[in-house]
Amino acid sequence: MGQDNHNGGIPGQRDEPSGPNDRSGNVPGPPPVQPWGQPQAQPWGQPSPPPNPWEQQNQPWGTPGIPPQNQPWGTPGIPPQGGPWGQWAPPPKPGVIPLRPLGLGELLDGAFQACRRNAAATFGAALLVQAFVAVLTLILFNNVLSPALLDEDFGAAGTSVGPALTSGTLVTVVSVVGVLLLQGMLVVPVARSILNLKTGFTQTWKLSGRRLLPLAGLGVLLTVILIAGLVAFAFALVLIVDTLGVAGIGVVLLGVLALAAVAAWLGVKLALAPAALVLEPAGVFASLRRSWQLTRRNFWRSFGILALTVLLVTIVSSVISTPVGLLLSLVGTFGSGGEPGPAATLALVALNVAVTAFFSAIGYAFQAAVTSLLYVDLRIRREGFDITLMKEQELVGSGDADLVPGRARDTGR
Repeated sequence: MGQDNHNGGIPGQRDEPSGPNDRSGNVPGPPPVQPWGQPQAQPWGQPSPPPNPWEQQNQPWGTPGIPPQNQPWGTPGIPPQGGPWGQWAPPPKPGVIPLRPLGLGELLDGAFQACRRNAAATFGAALLVQAFVAVLTLILFNNVLSPALLDEDFGAAGTSVGPALTSGTLVTVVSVVGVLLLQGMLVVPVARSILNLKTGFTQTWKLSGRRLLPLAGLGVLLTVILIAGLVAFAFALVLIVDTLGVAGIGVVLLGVLALAAVAAWLGVKLALAPAALVLEPAGVFASLRRSWQLTRRNFWRSFGILALTVLLVTIVSSVISTPVGLLLSLVGTFGSGGEPGPAATLALVALNVAVTAFFSAIGYAFQAAVTSLLYVDLRIRREGFDITLMKEQELVGSGDADLVPGRARDTGR
């Protein structure tokens, strides 16, 4: 009883380590299973194998052996936030359009949404510009054409042709300048609506006020180029008809078609100049070069979008304004008991001009919004402008109520 009993109570035996040749007959069992994250014990004398990273791939998130989820983008083993590996995540859409290259439907819908969300800024500015053009037209009509209508002498009427042409040219210049002013101004609320920022009427004038004079200069420059081209073309046609006679009629028709093609080509190539002049901002000639560069290799797509927009605006405006104009004419005719007098004629012209100006303003606002989004779309396709817009989105709510996407804030322009 006083002897050590270390071997199952059998006296006279010493303790010996158990091993493969254990004389007690006990067969060593497999090493115990270790919990996850712990290296398993290996038999004595054998080196531990290196860990196999592929063994834990099918484990759920949070299982040891899988990296934690709070890793930055690009960390191996972490799927993107949009979902598991291979699942596509759509680009963000903070406002009226998604921040990626746009399709035709997205351009038209985005322009409509931008005008609807900023109705005071878009339609209000368009109505103001068109009202100015309408008032100028009425003044010129009253001062130039009304005396010719009141005078029954054909010679007096003939002498008013020159002033009438001058007045018509002036109205054309003012109309072109007004349309370019509208296109340049409305790029501000449209660009802000991309980041879901609303813009009021006064704020639109404030954010685009410093660019109104360059916009007017751009309009005068383009109008002068247009008139000079038409005059040169008219002299060329007269020279051709005088030289070739009747045979020159075919050449004249081909020349008219060529002039229309050149005008459409230049119109598309320079259509984005007002947006570039206001949003970037750039100078008059720099904005023309900018528009030329953005439409390079995108001419036919830009031409199709702009032509479809003009066609839609023309159809809608004509469907609404034409019956109204005919109704006004009928009311004036039957209300006066026959042929309307000069005063009634002037009143009918005033009403017709007002109705036409109203619906034209709505059409011009939508057309300017489409042109602005086309400018943004081409910058996204050529320059990755969507990345800039995503960075600008981070500044929304930072206290800058006058944020204009894409405009350099350090220039103060």
